Amino acid sequence: MSLALEYGYTAFHKHGEELCGDNVAVADKDGYLTLVLADGMGSGVRANILSTLTSTMLCTMITNNVPIEETVDTIIDTLPVSSVNQAAYSTFSVIHVNREGHGYLFEFDNPRFIYYRNGKHYEPQLNELHIRGMTIVWMELDMQENDLILVMSDGNLNAGTGMTLNYGWARNEMIDYMNRHLAAGMSARCAANILASASDNLYMHMPLDDTSVAALRIRKETPVSVMIGPSADRADNGRQVSDFLSKEGLKAVCGGTTASIVAAYLNKEVIAEHESDDPEVPPISRIDGIDLVTEGVLTLQKLLELSREYLRTDSSIPKQFTGNNGASKLADMLFEKGTTIRFYVGQAVNEAYQKLQMDSMLKFKLVDRLMEDLKKMGKEVSIRYY
Repeated sequence: MSLALEYGYTAFHKHGEELCGDNVAVADKDGYLTLVLADGMGSGVRANILSTLTSTMLCTMITNNVPIEETVDTIIDTLPVSSVNQAAYSTFSVIHVNREGHGYLFEFDNPRFIYYRNGKHYEPQLNELHIRGMTIVWMELDMQENDLILVMSDGNLNAGTGMTLNYGWARNEMIDYMNRHLAAGMSARCAANILASASDNLYMHMPLDDTSVAALRIRKETPVSVMIGPSADRADNGRQVSDFLSKEGLKAVCGGTTASIVAAYLNKEVIAEHESDDPEVPPISRIDGIDLVTEGVLTLQKLLELSREYLRTDSSIPKQFTGNNGASKLADMLFEKGTTIRFYVGQAVNEAYQKLQMDSMLKFKLVDRLMEDLKKMGKEVSIRYY
């Protein structure tokens, strides 16, 4: 069984500051994904610079197989320490793991990570390294399917202090909260957003500290195939549908004409539904054997809006899609469920666009932008034109 790694994060900057003093860096090299969350000393520009330098250096050295001890030693020598209290320049959490789930995690002075296995929290056994007066907590990783790791900055522990809580948000309270809100199959991006947004709520949306949560999850690889538009030559429609249907995984069809072509190939009917909870998005249809059938360009335009919101790392809007409309259902399939996305795009020009003086290239522009966004989400994306 093929597994995939996915990650995501949400970060809120301290109220009154323009920059976040936390930084998340991610690298994918030689089959390993490296995720670093660094929390710079203080807030604002200085903290942002410190956390960015720390996360970038850690990411670069770890991906180049520099040992933990040497990595931390180099950072101590390179970055400044407070001249007032000798406090650390930056705290950090690092996850380095491959698709088989093997790797390691280490932390310095960030709140202890939270680990979920089989949907339940558990505390793995930890080790300590002592490097020039610094205590590094670390563990070897042997992740199993659907394991989820959450790392965070201390803005989460301080959440609500003197506002909605007397003494901040304790780690065991965070775990209780996540126990209630995590759902099976939830993406790493969605899980990180849930915890960070809860901290932001405790701050009454005016964080007194930079507040970040990053998550990494190992999951079953889920391919999604999407067919959009008929081929430029009608004689190629059969080949396009055959290619589209030949791959394993979830299948979505976008466009009325496209749906008719697929239904005819399968000797099935297109059954139209008549409800959509979004007036901007036409209702979906159904074809037996196809997971989702939507309208074309209007749905893709709305999907792109949802994509841009999904990619935002400073928003508390949930990274979940429960709407009864084609764009929401397609977003859930592509953003939350899918790991590998294949597009089968027909190049026929819709004559209705020409009559209405619409951009005949709009469909292709939307697909191109969507592919860019999917790659930013960490998806593997491919496209074939017909």
